[in-house]
Parts: sequence; structure tokens; C-alpha cells
Amino acid sequence: MNAKPDGNQLPPEQQEMPLIEHLLELRNRLLKMVLAVLVCFAAIYPFANELYLWLSEPIRSLLPVGQTMIATDVTSPFFAPLKLALVLAVFAAIPIILYQLWSFIAPGLYAHEKRLAFPLLFTSVILFYAGAAFAYYVVFPLVFGFFTAIGPEGIVELPDITSYLNFVLKMFFAFGVAFEIPIATVLLILTGATTPADLAAKRPYVVVGCFIIGMMLTPPDIISQTLLAVPMWILFEVGILFGRLAKREVADPESDEPAGE
Repeated sequence: MNAKPDGNQLPPEQQEMPLIEHLLELRNRLLKMVLAVLVCFAAIYPFANELYLWLSEPIRSLLPVGQTMIATDVTSPFFAPLKLALVLAVFAAIPIILYQLWSFIAPGLYAHEKRLAFPLLFTSVILFYAGAAFAYYVVFPLVFGFFTAIGPEGIVELPDITSYLNFVLKMFFAFGVAFEIPIATVLLILTGATTPADLAAKRPYVVVGCFIIGMMLTPPDIISQTLLAVPMWILFEVGILFGRLAKREVADPESDEPAGE
């Protein structure tokens, strides 16, 4: 049976308005994210050289007296600090970026989802920063001390500023992402992909996987691999614990209505 046309049905151009409004809001949110990065970059760039010196301190402090870092490319003294300033600007703007994303999706969430989503977003930022800080203050001194100590006698170490920057940014990203394991674990539990009991039963495989990931993401030495694998395992256990708590929260929501209604 063909349904009768609804006399109150909106014209096609008006039916498309909600989608257009969503796209416009998304565009405005993206522009605010880009603006936040540009503002942070403008504030950071004047101090780019000083920040690079701070970033390179873990390896410069281990070089023999009279030896320094070098630039093998004629443009490296300009582009290395520029790249560092841009990356730091993105890092600094992450809270604003996530806030804009949160503001965009929050109206469509249910009340119990909103109670869980915001803490997860906030915790993910803190964990990413914690991973980068752990890499700088704990891992770098040990890794660079290892590398500078095992070099053949008579070999002069002159680290290139661009190669060093690429290496430390890779390490920051690896440890920052690795520290997000509790968030990933909680999300897997909340979506029903697994349960805390199943994850706990797979603990031996997870431990082995942590060391494999540590081997792939870090330099080929046992120190850095262990320093990444052990925190990943500990954070996995933390994720199981908070996953159980979050599961209880979802199992007894106060309301099933969207938070924005």
C-alpha cells in the first residue's frame, strides 16, 4: 500500500537544512581547531631554537667535551626548529581540538554516554602527555646513554639535528599512543567487543604482544623495549580495572534520552 503524502512534510530544500547546518558547524569547529594551532605556533615559534636546545639536552649532555650536534643539510638549522615548533603547537592545542570535537558530537549522545565520553577524552589527553613526558625524562637518558657507550673506540659521535628530531618525535608518538591503552581497553569493553574476563584470560598473550610492539617501535636495545613494554602491560591492567567500572556504569544508566534533548 502506498503511503499518503504527508501534508505537513517540509519542502526538499528545508529537509536538507539540518545536514547543511551540521556541515557548517563542523566547518566552524575545524576552523577553530586550525586557528588554535596557528595561535599556539605563533606563540611557540619565537622560542623554537631554545626549545630545540631543551629537546636535545638528553643527548648533548652525553657527548664528549668539545663535541656538538651538526646540521648536514644547509636548510636544517631553519627547518628543524620550525618543524619542532609546529609539532609542539599541535600538542599544545590538543585540549582545544578535543573540546571542539566534543562540542560537535555531545548533543547526539545519551546522558550515560556523555558521562563516560568526556572523562575518556580528558584522560586520553593526560595519558598522551604522560607518555611523551615518560619518554623524555626516563627513556631518552637511558637510551642515549646506551648508544653513546657502545660505540666503537675512535668513532666521533656528531648527531644530525634533523635525524635527532625525527627520532625523538617518533618516540614521543610511540609512547604517547602506547599510554592510550587504558582508553582502548575501556572502549573495547563498552562496545561489547570483549569483556574484562576475556581480556584477563588473554594476559600472557598481551604481555608477549607488548614486548613485540616495544621491539617494533623502539631502537634495537633491550632497555628501550622494556621501558615501553612494561608500562603498556601495566596500563592494560589499569584499562581492565576501569573497564569493569565503566561497564557497571553503562549497565545502570540514569537516562536513555540523548543528552542534548
